[in-house]
Amino acid sequence: MNRYADSSKLKELKQKANRLPLQAGVYIMKDSKGEIIYIGKAKALKNRVTQYFGSGNQHTEKVRRMVSNVEDFEYIVCDSEFEALILENSLIKQNQPKYNILLKDDKGYTYIKITKDRWPRIESTKMLDGKGEFIGPYNSGFVVKETVDEARKIFKLPDCNRDFDKISRPCLNFHIGLCEAPCRGKISHSEYLENIEAAKDFIKHGDTGEGSLESLEEKMLEAAENLQFETAARLRDRINAIKKIREKQKVVRISYKSQDVISTALIGETACVAVFSFRDFKLSDKQHYFIDGFSDKASVYSEFLQQYYLNKQDIPARILIDCEDDFGLLSKWLSEKSGHKVSFIHPKQGEQLKMLEMCLTNAAENLSEKTERTGREMSALNELMTLLGLSKPPRYIEAYDISNTAGSENVAGMIVFKDARPYKSAYKRFKIKGFSGQDDYRSMAEVLDRRFSEYEKGVDESFSVLPDLILLDGAKGQINAVLPVLKSHNINVPIFGMVKDSKHRTRAIATTGGDIAIKSNRRAFTLVTNIQDEVHRFAIGYHKKLQSKNLLKSELLDIEGVGKSRAEALIKHFGSMKKLKSAEIEEILNVKGISKPVAKAIFDYFRK
Repeated sequence: MNRYADSSKLKELKQKANRLPLQAGVYIMKDSKGEIIYIGKAKALKNRVTQYFGSGNQHTEKVRRMVSNVEDFEYIVCDSEFEALILENSLIKQNQPKYNILLKDDKGYTYIKITKDRWPRIESTKMLDGKGEFIGPYNSGFVVKETVDEARKIFKLPDCNRDFDKISRPCLNFHIGLCEAPCRGKISHSEYLENIEAAKDFIKHGDTGEGSLESLEEKMLEAAENLQFETAARLRDRINAIKKIREKQKVVRISYKSQDVISTALIGETACVAVFSFRDFKLSDKQHYFIDGFSDKASVYSEFLQQYYLNKQDIPARILIDCEDDFGLLSKWLSEKSGHKVSFIHPKQGEQLKMLEMCLTNAAENLSEKTERTGREMSALNELMTLLGLSKPPRYIEAYDISNTAGSENVAGMIVFKDARPYKSAYKRFKIKGFSGQDDYRSMAEVLDRRFSEYEKGVDESFSVLPDLILLDGAKGQINAVLPVLKSHNINVPIFGMVKDSKHRTRAIATTGGDIAIKSNRRAFTLVTNIQDEVHRFAIGYHKKLQSKNLLKSELLDIEGVGKSRAEALIKHFGSMKKLKSAEIEEILNVKGISKPVAKAIFDYFRK
């Protein structure tokens, strides 16, 4: 039985929750078997726990599922919220509750393997299996992959499984200078083994010792002096490869020796958290985690950060994060855990902001694979969320535009973008009915009033969805005209305007307090521009269609025997003046209400 639907059980649990003290503590949810299914902390136990047993519509699907399985709960009062945090972490670690975020470290250790073949290969592996030499272990698979790739590029080693004792045609890597191609027989077996040994030294010691640039440059000059030009050329290429890799690493270097960079991409109730770890001024690891059941970043981080750092020993002093929530409690806990001060930082500009954006792009790309959306679309929604200060990415966006000619044929178009793509089945057209003449403010207010009146009626399914964001084609005036309408319907949806420049291109997003520049946010800018162009096209298309029909109707009324009803029947049947003009009498007679004399009169009129 779904206990969430059992009002008597909910009532009993809520009554118990109402008796809880307004003190900090930990609450423990249990199922019918007495097993712990969720553990949480609270600044005020009564306030937090009663929320679970209130209106289910306010909860995410994950919380609804959890609450539906709650048979009883226990609680432990603590002296402070910080003490509750420590206790919560300890209990979660002991009990591994089903509905808590449990970040299992299933990566294991990774090794670099030099195979024990006649022509050894360098590769990464997670197991100490088979014959060969193993370097490691490494905690980060990312570091191993990067190191293997670098060694292959610098020493021009193959990444294929060919038999090098047989001559064959070299692959693309040889032609682009990434492999010596032992498959073509131009490098001796002894020279190949020398390259492998040099690569091993590079892996173990980096570009110091035998593999240092200084040492390689000395060897290159010595080879050139001894007229060993092929050897000198190989050493020159090796030096250039190391320099290129150093330049590549500079792109992701930072000003601080150690820090973590954390960003989250959200779509619906699915989140992808990306973590970039920088140690010794360079990227040392990157990971991503998928988490379900959260609709905003603050909720994600409230649980994720505790679990992520629970078993970490190497905690940096700086944690960059794309959320402006209060992390004071976590900062204190991590500072005590690590033995040094740990700060959460939300940068607004410069190199640090670019690091967050890079991390967010990676989170969006990973989430796009899971949700079958493109990384560009995911990034645009997350960028727009940050730009407008929304609590979650606007998955369902409604946009409105007014179109008329000097007040005649006054219409509006409503379009919908769902997950950053046009959702054409939800598009709507409106004829302005409340007044005559031109008044874009009144027109916009009327359209929004009619839209949310339909929402309240609940009859038309296409109006049953509340948008995450409303965009109006216009500036502050349109927003101010619509805000009272939303208030009268008790609708709490963020609303902004889309402002164009003198060349009718998207320039900014309007708020009641002024404009937000958008061009620097490339993906959000492209998305808003597409929305503004699409709603304009849709509204003006409807306006022109009505205009052409009225022109057609007006001309038809000049024909003897054709009144308003017959004119409308002809328009509906033929759809355009061109088709009607070229129609034969027999075709015109197919229109309901058209007699033979009238059909002949229409035919003759257009043949003159």
